[in-house]
Amino acid sequence: MILKKLSILNYKNIEQADLVFSVKMNCFIGQNGMGKTNLLDAIYYLSFCKSSTNPIDSQVMRHEEDFFVIQGLYETEDGSEEDIYCGMKRKQKKHFKRNKKEYKRFSEHVGFVPLVMVSPSDGGLIAGGSDERRKFMDVAISQYEKRYLTALIDYEKALAQRNALLKMEEEPDLELLGLWEEMMAEAGTVVYQFRKAFIEEFTPIFCKYYKRISQEKEEVSLAYVSHGDRGSLLEVIRDSRAKDRVMGYSLHGIHKDDLVMMLGGYPIKREGSQGQNKTYLIALKLAQFDFLKRASNTAPLLLLDDIFDKLDATRVEQIIRIVSGEDFGQIFISDVNREHLDKILASSGEDYRLFAVKDGVIG
Repeated sequence: MILKKLSILNYKNIEQADLVFSVKMNCFIGQNGMGKTNLLDAIYYLSFCKSSTNPIDSQVMRHEEDFFVIQGLYETEDGSEEDIYCGMKRKQKKHFKRNKKEYKRFSEHVGFVPLVMVSPSDGGLIAGGSDERRKFMDVAISQYEKRYLTALIDYEKALAQRNALLKMEEEPDLELLGLWEEMMAEAGTVVYQFRKAFIEEFTPIFCKYYKRISQEKEEVSLAYVSHGDRGSLLEVIRDSRAKDRVMGYSLHGIHKDDLVMMLGGYPIKREGSQGQNKTYLIALKLAQFDFLKRASNTAPLLLLDDIFDKLDATRVEQIIRIVSGEDFGQIFISDVNREHLDKILASSGEDYRLFAVKDGVIG
């Protein structure tokens, strides 16, 4: 999948932009706060129907404007064109269309334009709570497996209903509580099975990329931890009902899953240096790209936002060699340092376009 053209109106600090892209390398140069990340986020939006940084759609509109529009013209593997449109007026619902036909559910679109984004906000994968690591798995799996996203949505709906019953002052309807628990267990088991299979297949790919970037200086590993490991998820949830009633929310289920990230046999959250953490995060995302390419039989768009900060020259060189290779498709990369971009362009020898970004203006 290739993004040929992008039009933006009133998205974050970008008032208007009409851009034509290279099929291989697209570089955005500018100081921090100028709009480079906002531009990449607009591309992300057209893949996931939402911003990578702000889940509240009304807050991505340019200040004092009443609407935003993002529209992309894509070319598929077979050469056909696909027009993806998103528009929203303040205090009205969002419209998302493919070739002028509106989606009934946004989840129908996720995975159509596979995409992997590497950004400074990825630090939350290591330093943040387990919800960040579940999101990483969710974003990866939902792009190639529709059943996963459907099950995840069903689970979250059942979880919210069960929690509402648990919070009631009066004794909840036990039959109704049981029905929501059954729905949680059924959908949660599907989510658990897909997450478990994903991490088993994903981990060797991740380790390969980490070793290549670090030049085999450290050993890394991943481990998926879930209440689903205990057996019947329905029994696990029901056995916790009395405690959950006291707490007023569900203590057990796949919404508590985590991904344990290890460096040299110890949690990287505790042991990793800034450079090791950054290497870990980039290796995770490059492995995600590799995995999605195999699963979907198409190269995802790769968005690299200011990825070289806190890395030594050797690791920067390894990353440049990797992303400049023929395994990667269309790339969008931003940096404040022109030197990094020049090295990538020289290494790739591919077609490219270079854009300057200043105060939301892209030229």
